[in-house]
Amino acid sequence: MKIVRAGVIAALLAGSSAAIADPVEHPISVPGFADFLAVDGDAVWVTNREKVEKWGRDGKLAESPLGRACGTMAVADGSLWVADCKERVLVRVDLATGERQATVPTGLGSPDGELNVVSGAGSVWVASETAALARVDPATNAVIATVPVNEGSFTLAYGFDALWAVSLKGGTLQKIDPATNQVVATTAMGRAPGFLAAGEGAVWVQEQGDGTLARIDPGSAAVTGRVAVDETLKWGDIDTGGGRVWLRTTLGQTFVEVDPLAMAVVGRHGAAAGSGALRWTPQGVWTSAHDNHTLSWWTGTGAAAEAAAQP
Repeated sequence: MKIVRAGVIAALLAGSSAAIADPVEHPISVPGFADFLAVDGDAVWVTNREKVEKWGRDGKLAESPLGRACGTMAVADGSLWVADCKERVLVRVDLATGERQATVPTGLGSPDGELNVVSGAGSVWVASETAALARVDPATNAVIATVPVNEGSFTLAYGFDALWAVSLKGGTLQKIDPATNQVVATTAMGRAPGFLAAGEGAVWVQEQGDGTLARIDPGSAAVTGRVAVDETLKWGDIDTGGGRVWLRTTLGQTFVEVDPLAMAVVGRHGAAAGSGALRWTPQGVWTSAHDNHTLSWWTGTGAAAEAAAQP
């Protein structure tokens, strides 16, 4: 297992030819509490307390009222899927107009909002109870299966033909086969595992208490490496793309780039901006900073990172 310790990060950055120049931030003022993000073409959806809003680089494009919009959202089957932590339901929203298309009574396992709605295998998935996930069919807007998981499995990702669920309480990652709706592997993680992403050849889990990023083999579900990022990784976010793993952080900078092949931090960008979310696109990176009431579009990231990742 390859572990990169915090004490050698500076040396890695200084000696790494893959490190890229700092991107340029284009902040947008967003009143309220701009938090979780979902990319919709050139725009982005953001949770903002009693509503979700769609923002482009030149301003707000649409909004949809909710009891309390919470957690990471999914864009699938021509709609936005977002959890309502007040009503404990899953809401389907029209991408163009923001109109509510359906309300699915799933229940929510984590009403404090630290959860994910994800799509995959023709379905939308969300933690519906403290130890169960709901599988929703977009064709009928109905729950078609309930998957028992470890207690506290609220953060999800879909990739490599599997659903992945992290339990902060149990310190585990579970792999779920969508063909059977059953857990097929359970992996012990480090302290306080949180948000995760599937891409760039692996499943990546933020071990918030250890400040590390763990790499998991999607076939065996075994941990195959770790990168030390900061003292902690609490209240951040994660995404993959362009030959990188991208981490929204709360210590030292706004976000971090990790090279998944070298297993090294190759970029630390922006000033520390408290908690928020991050989403990568080929044209740039979106971040939110709810304490600063901003949404930011960063240029000079996606294309540069993709070029740097080439042999």
